[in-house]
Amino acid sequence: MEGKVVFLDDDEHILRAIRRLFADTGLDVTVLDDPWAALDLVAGGGVAVVVSDNRMPAMEGTEFLARVRSMSPDTVRIMLTGYADLATAMDAINRCGVYKFIEKPWRNAELVGVVKESLERHRIVTVMRDSDEPALLSLASAIELKDPYTKGHCDSVAGYAVAVGKAIGMPENEVRQMKYGCWLHDCGKIGVPEAILNKPGPLTEEEFEIVRKHPEWGAELARQARLSEIVVNVIACHHERFDGTGYPRGLKAGAIPIHARIACIADVFDALTSDRSYRARHSHVEAVGMLYSMKGSFFDPELAEVFLTLVAEEVAGEKTAGDQDGE
Repeated sequence: MEGKVVFLDDDEHILRAIRRLFADTGLDVTVLDDPWAALDLVAGGGVAVVVSDNRMPAMEGTEFLARVRSMSPDTVRIMLTGYADLATAMDAINRCGVYKFIEKPWRNAELVGVVKESLERHRIVTVMRDSDEPALLSLASAIELKDPYTKGHCDSVAGYAVAVGKAIGMPENEVRQMKYGCWLHDCGKIGVPEAILNKPGPLTEEEFEIVRKHPEWGAELARQARLSEIVVNVIACHHERFDGTGYPRGLKAGAIPIHARIACIADVFDALTSDRSYRARHSHVEAVGMLYSMKGSFFDPELAEVFLTLVAEEVAGEKTAGDQDGE
């Protein structure tokens, strides 16, 4: 993974343990006991992640992380502390934009995992902000690697959504931004453990609560990358339901942005017609019937009708082509 990782702590025993833990990971890790040296390193650029203790004599961790946030907003900030009281936590969140808290003594696998996840988060934001269409699609494909059952899902969802957008006369730029949102709609899943994404059976309530956070996590990434409001809305709201029973905010009907209402239909249809770890795919005919039953509850009924008309035409075209091939 690209990008430097900086650990800051005033305890030499902690720094030695960090050096040993990350020695064989292949990551570019620097450990420091001087906050001013760490800030100089951040100012020089290329630091993707900083992990800081809080109670240090030269500078409080919250002050250090606030300075990092000011000089390098994209650097992912983590607090590693044995004193995670509520006041410190609120200060770290509000003033420093801390991404994760890890308590001492840490679990080695957890700490390495959080650092790798943070490096991936930094990479995603950088690609979102700086890249062109092929790179964005490549990023979406890379995110899908966490769940092999969703390979090609983001591009399929985008294709369906674009077709609906064009059918209702949506302006070209809005259609394009909706496409980007569909490509990236599951980017928040980088924060969901693969064991949950690939679980062969039903999720527990606790596991599902973690999955339910991915739209907000993804929207936060898109905002950090300064992507358009349409892209953010598609990522944030693609699991909202027309009757208000969706997540994460329980938005209802017209309160759900139209681009997200379209993405929701496309997302569900492609999921139904694709294999998943917990079930085989449904046929297009079965999926169409299921979508009809969800009009007005899960889906905007007018947009669902447009979508179903397009799908019916697609299925009819495939059937005609198949009949001709068989002649």
